[in-house]
Amino acid sequence: MIFTVAIDGPAAAGKGTISRAVAARFGLAHLDTGALYRAVAVKGGDPVTAAQTLTAEDLARDDLRSLEAGQAASRVAVIPEVRAALLDFQRRFARREGGAVLDGRDIGTVICPEAEVKLFVTASPEVRAHRRWLELGGDQAKVLAAVKERDARDAGRADAPMCAAADALLLDTSDLTIAEATEQALAAVAKALAG
Repeated sequence: MIFTVAIDGPAAAGKGTISRAVAARFGLAHLDTGALYRAVAVKGGDPVTAAQTLTAEDLARDDLRSLEAGQAASRVAVIPEVRAALLDFQRRFARREGGAVLDGRDIGTVICPEAEVKLFVTASPEVRAHRRWLELGGDQAKVLAAVKERDARDAGRADAPMCAAADALLLDTSDLTIAEATEQALAAVAKALAG
């Protein structure tokens, strides 16, 4: 079975949590595509070379979830040659036998426009900043500023900007519990699988 679930959205909207839940419920492989960009950024050196030589060990680093790694990932993600180096890997993963869930910024629009299910998970910047602050700590005002800065960079980049696919289901998690948001995503995938 080839079946792709594309889950896009800004940082700290809940797409990672939802993606892992969807993958687990339906027995699909999962790829957090942001981890690819985080690993490229944290690897250091020339970003294009880092993307071309990415290894499984690079993706297993403990420091990929930091606020700094997220900001650095957003900076290397604007480099067209980095995106090109990671594009084929993501597409092969998405169309693998047995199905896959990918979460990122441009999965439903660029990586897998043919995905059987597309979700765009979002929440207000304030809610997302609070979630990130609970996860990482630090100064709440600085976390909010970083979230807004990253949103602007991700949505404004020339190559593959973050935006909802025209046929994506919009899932605003601002006022939803994790369980409620996950249930809506699971229902959408179940409907497509039954379809």
